[in-house]
Amino acid sequence: MTLKRPRPQPRWTVGGLPVTVRRSARRHTLSLHVAPGAVTVHAPARTPESLIESFLEAKRAWAERHLAAYAARPGPAPLADGSPLPFLGETLTLRLTTQTRAPFRSGDEVHIPPGDPDALRRAAERWYRQAALPELRALVEGYAQALGARDRLRSVRLSAARTRWGSCTAAGDIRLHWLLARAPREVAAYVALHEAAHLLELNHSPRYWAHVARLMPGHTRWRAWLKEHAHTLALG
Repeated sequence: MTLKRPRPQPRWTVGGLPVTVRRSARRHTLSLHVAPGAVTVHAPARTPESLIESFLEAKRAWAERHLAAYAARPGPAPLADGSPLPFLGETLTLRLTTQTRAPFRSGDEVHIPPGDPDALRRAAERWYRQAALPELRALVEGYAQALGARDRLRSVRLSAARTRWGSCTAAGDIRLHWLLARAPREVAAYVALHEAAHLLELNHSPRYWAHVARLMPGHTRWRAWLKEHAHTLALG
């Protein structure tokens, strides 16, 4: 008989969710990020666990209010023939087409094969990913060029991260969440610029934000939009 090891219990929980702790040598302060179904603490590399625990306790009520608000939001409407599909500022129409096996766009319509809700969602996501990558890559490359950092950019790919809209590595690899294709183009452009600026500053220092503001003076508007409306981007 093989005995299964018990799963390790999370070090901390908030609202019944395990808390993920991400440490970074570049970070100097503690911050708490709450998203639907996820609670993350960002901490300097050598922060004592006792300090993280105290920080969590101080922020617990705030975090649980946000988690409750997320839970109360209505879920996305299930996909069906005629459903609207936002795409970088356009509103396309979903069409269920028996004559196709692969999703494709024709004019203002996106055609996918009929199926159960999970199959429809997978097909729609497949189309979004195919359509979004060249658009988002072009945005990143354009901003990298404008920042004088095009030579530092190695790749642009899509992600499905739970808590991040984008990321940039020290090697110059940028990832953008495919759901940004369902946001207004200005919002996707802000995230593309946000990550491209990390090619120059791999932090959120005043110098970093100066790079962002130079190319997008009104970036705070789109940053606020993403915080307020991110839940509307989920695919039904």
